[in-house]
Amino acid sequence: MMVRMHRFFMFLALIAPLLFSMPFTYASWQPEISIGLMNGQTSVTLLGHYGALSIYTSLEEKSFLTVPKEKSLLIEVRNGTFLINGKEKKMERLIVEVSDGGVIQVNGVSYRGYITLFLKNGVTVVNNVPVEDYLYGVVPKEMPASWNMEALRAQSVAARTFALKNRGRHRAEGYDLCNTAECQVYEGMGAETKASTEAVDSTRGEVLFYQGEISDALFHTDSGGMTESSENVWGSRVPYLRSVPEVQAKTLPWNRSISLARFVQKIETAEKKIGRLKDIKLSPLQIGKGRGDRSISGRVLTMRVVGDKGNIILTGNKIRSLFALPSTLFSVRILKSNVEFSGYGSGHGLGMSQWGAKAFAERGKNYKDILRYYYTGVSVEKLY
Repeated sequence: MMVRMHRFFMFLALIAPLLFSMPFTYASWQPEISIGLMNGQTSVTLLGHYGALSIYTSLEEKSFLTVPKEKSLLIEVRNGTFLINGKEKKMERLIVEVSDGGVIQVNGVSYRGYITLFLKNGVTVVNNVPVEDYLYGVVPKEMPASWNMEALRAQSVAARTFALKNRGRHRAEGYDLCNTAECQVYEGMGAETKASTEAVDSTRGEVLFYQGEISDALFHTDSGGMTESSENVWGSRVPYLRSVPEVQAKTLPWNRSISLARFVQKIETAEKKIGRLKDIKLSPLQIGKGRGDRSISGRVLTMRVVGDKGNIILTGNKIRSLFALPSTLFSVRILKSNVEFSGYGSGHGLGMSQWGAKAFAERGKNYKDILRYYYTGVSVEKLY
């Protein structure tokens, strides 16, 4: 009973901004989310498809300008002031809504919902959109729409959960989430497909919970054979982000070759002097068998680099960042003039592996089974 009440109040918290701050006719019974589309712009062009654009100074006031459908609205910034189709307007924020179920274009890209623009080192452009409409533009960018429907449904629930859990991640910049892979890739209506939209609609409002709280449903491209536990990536234990084996091992193989000089330069610039490279100490890669310098998934926890002027121990995450490696599931060897990395998978390895979800779906697993496999101990609940 307490868990149900907790969930009810969480739902109220999610929809409260929607209920009290949206006079627009487009409002719907689901949480709204704000997505940063671009920052630091000197000019932005908007256009209303199938509907006129109405411009507001705030959510509480009436519109002060209407632009007919299919007519452009040019927003510029000059000396810290908005110019609207060439006319100066002294204000900090503009809100642009389209009428009659139309679509707003921003620099030629179509978006659902409405647009907020505010002054911050130029213009910051934000898309305010219901969560389900947001997911229409996310799921096909995070997972190929040609994949099995159960994998697409799993992706839809994971993406919805991630969005709601991480709402406000970019509050300091004036919006909830960015539109890149740092949050989730979002490209508006141009990305939408029939299959991915069906996956979103068929899981509407479904979210992953762990002990009454929305989970942080991280996902990645491919684990390489076994996902990772959170403490080996973040340093802290999250009970539902546990290492689990995949259907297939040693997937998405990759190789990277770096010159000896470049290898040493990168390390010395980021860390300390090691001089001429003499050796690299790292135990053999074995998926499912951990040891001191590797986690049970086989990912590198630490690697010792030996030089003639000093030694250094680097974390697997640091190595991945320094040399732009696809993952920390790798082996390394010194050749005559290069350091060669070879490994598997792509991404941090936490939560759901997208290629793994595809493999499970093709073997008959439904999306709830897939999600409960990758996120230990979670439940799939309908939030709205």
